[in-house]
Amino acid sequence: MTKAASAILIAALALSLPAVAAEPVTRTYRAPDSAIATAVVVPPGYRTIYLQGMASAVRDASAPEGSLAAYGNTEQQTLSALGRIRDALRAEGADLTDVVSMKVSLVADPNLGGKIDFDGMMRAYRTLFGTTEQPNRPSRTTVQVAGLTKPGFLVEIETIAAVPVRP
Repeated sequence: MTKAASAILIAALALSLPAVAAEPVTRTYRAPDSAIATAVVVPPGYRTIYLQGMASAVRDASAPEGSLAAYGNTEQQTLSALGRIRDALRAEGADLTDVVSMKVSLVADPNLGGKIDFDGMMRAYRTLFGTTEQPNRPSRTTVQVAGLTKPGFLVEIETIAAVPVRP
């Protein structure tokens, strides 16, 4: 048998094998209502998607550039950032259900006496993670930072997702 014929035979056999479903991602929670996973294990057979930090889109173009009025409060900015994350994931054939890890950076809100609005971030986060429609919750770290790339930004979210490799 020639090398070309052998290669064709091997390729035909590989294509005729049944697709093996990837094992599911497993998530461990401290408590059933925990907002984040203590651990997320991604088995072999997954493609990893790393998204850059995403911040809010401009909410009010008539507001001064770089102002809180242009981007909104922490809750509004978190919802906007999560929407941008969802869109970026969908462009890669994934969705929020595939998120396995997040890093949330929060800037102190001058309207709250220079404190971060963790509760506002969580209100927005809980609308998209750990719901009946989307029960998966990623592992997550939330940190306070001195500032982000643009004045007026209060939130930036870096995301990692894992999707099964499809044959």
